[in-house]
Amino acid sequence: MSEEPLVAVERSMVKLRRGMSRQRLGKAAIREHNLPVDLQVLHVVDVVDEGPDRPGQEMSVGLVAARLGVDASRGSRIVAEAVKSGYVRRVASQEDGRRIHLELTDEGRAAVEATRRTRQEHFARAMDGWTDAERAEFARLLARFVHTYED
Repeated sequence: MSEEPLVAVERSMVKLRRGMSRQRLGKAAIREHNLPVDLQVLHVVDVVDEGPDRPGQEMSVGLVAARLGVDASRGSRIVAEAVKSGYVRRVASQEDGRRIHLELTDEGRAAVEATRRTRQEHFARAMDGWTDAERAEFARLLARFVHTYED
């Protein structure tokens, strides 16, 4: 494989990561929809909405912490804030009543929907002028890239 496409992908991914690390889209969602939520709580809501990794797994504080790349105590504090804010609730596990899993409240689902709308509007602007075929091909290739990159 020629190195030129790899260099172009690497540079583009670095720019994308920098833009995402500034959390521009999360901040925009909070601002545009007047969400009374901290950005970290919004990240928890997104993770809980994403659901477990495999069938039979439940959303736990540990899974949220792992996906956010934080230690267990930080994850626990952020989840507690999401619960206190009314976006997430703790529910006794169906598998083992001593364990707790997390689920979104109605307010949490509303925040997810608002955030998705904001992200999709920003992505639509970035792809303004693209044909439907170009958008579909980009979506297909990006999903393929992400799937193989995560494995």
